[in-house]
Amino acid sequence: MVAIKPFKAIRPKADKVEEVVCPPYDVLEKNTIDKLADNPINFVHIIRSEVDLGEGVNPHDDIVYAKASDNLNKFQEDGILVEEESVCFYIYRQIRRGRVQNGLVGCVNIDDYVDEKIRKHELTRIDKEKDRINHFHICNAQTEPVFLFYEKSLLINNLINNYTEDNFPIYDFVTSDEVKHIVWKISDEAILQNIIGAFQEIDILYIADGHHRSASAAKVGLLKREENNGASGEYEHFQAVIFPAEELLIMPYNRVVKDLNGHSEEQFIKLLQNDFIVKKIETIEEPKQKGDFTMIIKNNVYSLTVKEHNICDDVVSKLDASILQNKVLSPLLGIEDPRTDPNIEFYGGDDMLENITDRLNNDMKVAFLLYPTQINEIISVSREKKIMPPKSTWFEPKLLSGLFVHRI
Repeated sequence: MVAIKPFKAIRPKADKVEEVVCPPYDVLEKNTIDKLADNPINFVHIIRSEVDLGEGVNPHDDIVYAKASDNLNKFQEDGILVEEESVCFYIYRQIRRGRVQNGLVGCVNIDDYVDEKIRKHELTRIDKEKDRINHFHICNAQTEPVFLFYEKSLLINNLINNYTEDNFPIYDFVTSDEVKHIVWKISDEAILQNIIGAFQEIDILYIADGHHRSASAAKVGLLKREENNGASGEYEHFQAVIFPAEELLIMPYNRVVKDLNGHSEEQFIKLLQNDFIVKKIETIEEPKQKGDFTMIIKNNVYSLTVKEHNICDDVVSKLDASILQNKVLSPLLGIEDPRTDPNIEFYGGDDMLENITDRLNNDMKVAFLLYPTQINEIISVSREKKIMPPKSTWFEPKLLSGLFVHRI
């Protein structure tokens, strides 16, 4: 069983919400940050507060975290963000191109994370963890939720669907990317208890997005527990939006590499033929099934189909991202650690092909398009407590930042 609890969210007033919200901190490009920062009440001033400190400031400097804390406090003082009077759950619905996903917003327990009832599928980087640790600790708040999911539960789904049918939302708006966001507040004690009870039937929650936020929130919680001589507190919980697995959409997460590691195009293709069926094709086509890849080298496009002798039963090794890493990126292109190698870049989301084409027209040499990782693959890897290759999943739509803040 997993423990969830309602919390007193700090959230925007309904008439300000569209001005406040922004994309998550880790997907924001500098030009987007600067544009959002033109609005003094946009949440970017909290999650990317370096924008208020001038050019050249180190985004990991202590003054950046202090500024984030000051901005969060000011947003509350000015009434832009308001704390609930009582604890609540929320339902967060996102509608993208007719596809609907409904998440339950609440807090999960750091002990469930430590005890691996909340399962990860990616490694984290110490520098990125440290950044979020400093941000959460100095702000005394978790400013963005973690994106979790659970395997199918008719009980939870029915509770959510019944509530949304019978009650009016507190937010209902569409963002510039044409995603509709609707939020309902649940404060009725009986319904809160029903939701808590329903999640006690869930044995594992899975991290979809937010591995660094999860790890950092848990470490800050453990630190604060120690500072408070083991006393309980809000720091023992971190905010999350928890979706049913069957409603989620995973998009391809593609790779672009700077060069062919000294090989000519002809030599490279010959090497690939040891492990793949390689065919030249006329146009760029996204892979239609697992085990297929599309490769672009400047103006030439190839389809790659992995040969059967390279497919094994191990849940990690048979992932398409693993096959590409183990058969191409590492042995042929010299990309040993894709998390840190400067010669590889990753592109997901709606504009990925445009971005990839732009990079190939500049200083990058080859791109690989992958078939999307499937949700059951994440579950299988996570249940075996194993780790996927970096950048294996791209969930869409992303959770908006600025809708909920959890004070710790």
